[in-house]
Order: sequence, then C-alpha cells, then structure tokens
Amino acid sequence: MTVTVTVDEPVVWVFGYGSLVWRPAMAYRARRAARLEGWARRFWQASTDHRGTPEAPGRVLTLLEADAALWGVAYAIAEADWPAVEPVLEHREQQGYARLTVRAQLAGADRAGPIVETVDALLYVMTPVNPYFVGPEPLAATAAVVRDAHGPSGANLDYVVELGRALAALDARDPEVDALIDALAAP
Repeated sequence: MTVTVTVDEPVVWVFGYGSLVWRPAMAYRARRAARLEGWARRFWQASTDHRGTPEAPGRVLTLLEADAALWGVAYAIAEADWPAVEPVLEHREQQGYARLTVRAQLAGADRAGPIVETVDALLYVMTPVNPYFVGPEPLAATAAVVRDAHGPSGANLDYVVELGRALAALDARDPEVDALIDALAAP
C-alpha cells in the first residue's frame, strides 16, 4: 500500500540523485521517492573537495540530459528553514555544480512507485565547462580511481556503495551505479 506524504506548509523541494539520497544532512519536512525524465547519472565529475583531494581526485555523480529517466529522492524543506539549508547545499555542491529548477515526479512514499504529484525542485548538476568535468572514461579506470580516492567527506568507495544500497532500498536500482559497483568488486 502506498501512503501519500502531505506537506501543509510552504516548502522548497530539492532533488537528490547521489549522496543526498543516502546522506541528506539537512533538515527536511518530507522525503519522497522521485523520478526525473530526460536525465541519466554519470560518474563524470572529479571531486577534490569531498571524495578526493587535489592530488588524488575522486569521482562523483552528475546528471546528463538523456533520453532516459532516473529515480532519486526529493526533500521538502520548509521555507522557514531554507535560509539555513541553502548555504549548506551550496557548499556541498560547490565544485562545478550549477543549480537548476526541474519538474520532479513524486511517488506516494519513500519507494519508487506510481507518480502521484509533480513539483518544481532544485537540482544541482555539473556543467561540462567546469574544470572538474572528466567526461567518459573506461569503467575500469573509474573503478581504480574510486578504490583509492579519499577526501574530507570520506572514502570514494563508500560514496558509491552507500548510493547503491540506498537506491536498492528505494526499489530504484541504476545501471550506471550497479556497473561501477560490479567493477569495484572485480579483482
């Protein structure tokens, strides 16, 4: 049975597709599984500030416009809380990410399922013109980077593994994340 989560105060919706799925670290009023049309995850962003260092950059996600859809999580943040949450998100998404407004399709609860509502949500994505854009690379190369990288926010490996677990718990596995997890498990 799906239970719709209602929010009866003004909110700002934020869509998470990477670490926000499993580690939001912000105050929110509701958490809903959410789908975006026209986007796909890619580990094409170097991280020298969270999951790597300038000497050994890690890899984190961004989204690319694509003929695809993906699941993540949308958080309803009370407008009254937004002035405290916004600078935290801006710091977290500082390295080459731009903020967009997208139409997020919300499921009725915190698992992927039928869409019951569509809302405007903030989305942080990198732009290909930023200096941390890596672009496509062989999966084995990405896995080698992820195995070794570690930054102020922890091991790059944890970022990938925890995201895979969280997406599985949402009933929203992602082929890009699963392929990297499989490559990380290979000898």
